[in-house]
Amino acid sequence: MNENISSIALKTIALEAAAIDNLQGYINEEFEQCVKLLANCTGRIVITGIGKSAIVAQKIVATLNSTGSPALFMHAADAIHGDLGMIGPQDVVIIISKSGESPEIKVLVPLVKGFGNIIIAIAGKKDSYLAQSADYLLDTTVSQEACPNNLAPTTSTTAQMVMGDTLAVCLMELKGFTAADFAKYHPGGTLGKRLYLKVGDLSRLNAKPKVSLQSSLREVIVEISSKMLGVTAVLDEKQHLAGIITDGDLRRMLEKNEATQHLTAKDIMSTQPKTIQQSELAVNALELMRQNNITQLLVMDGPGYAGIIHLHDLIREGII
Repeated sequence: MNENISSIALKTIALEAAAIDNLQGYINEEFEQCVKLLANCTGRIVITGIGKSAIVAQKIVATLNSTGSPALFMHAADAIHGDLGMIGPQDVVIIISKSGESPEIKVLVPLVKGFGNIIIAIAGKKDSYLAQSADYLLDTTVSQEACPNNLAPTTSTTAQMVMGDTLAVCLMELKGFTAADFAKYHPGGTLGKRLYLKVGDLSRLNAKPKVSLQSSLREVIVEISSKMLGVTAVLDEKQHLAGIITDGDLRRMLEKNEATQHLTAKDIMSTQPKTIQQSELAVNALELMRQNNITQLLVMDGPGYAGIIHLHDLIREGII
């Protein structure tokens, strides 16, 4: 029984993967014209469908909105009962349907055309009413559904989804949509923080431990303990960064030295500390910590010492 379940699952994946692969044959001049049309659209991209295609439409709308292309979802059934008022004169309408023959679609198409809006069809039958009536066709024909009865929309909705993602990514490239732009539309949650939270936003909330080159061992221990970050910066007489002392440095020093009363910070410190500018993204601090297997970095403001960022800061903010 388990082997049969696995074979069904693998067959489903293979069928859907083949459908995606076949989409490459539908990326043609008409597709390029659609992308250019959408990139130059001064209104919104209104996307509609019925049944499972309506759910796909909602996902594509969400992807477009989050990547800098204003989009709006309109359910095909609701459209003919008042929601047509959502469509503006400058909007481009995308209608998604596998068959292109749904009754709601047949009613909707002439109404949209009567408004004068351009229609792009994402359809699975080139000779369908929708495909023949639209101004442009993005073909998502599939040979069969993954459903054993070849009925439930599975492979076809996967193809629709991928075609939508393809449009969105092409539009991002044409518009020069950057990670900074992406952050504007995703300010909340972990994703947003990874895109906009700066090192300085976190380090300024921490204490700023520091000692001089001549500070005694006791002064170093007190500074590290009182600031509770497990580390202190060592500054020279001009307040330039000279080194770093961590809890680990103290332990290693005690293992090597029996006489410690004359030791100073200069004798204990590491002279090549890992640093990061406060203007850097916090996620870059995390990557630097991982690369060097450490839990804190000295934060710099240009050439000046500005504080500490600790792994716990990144965990607290959900960056990890």
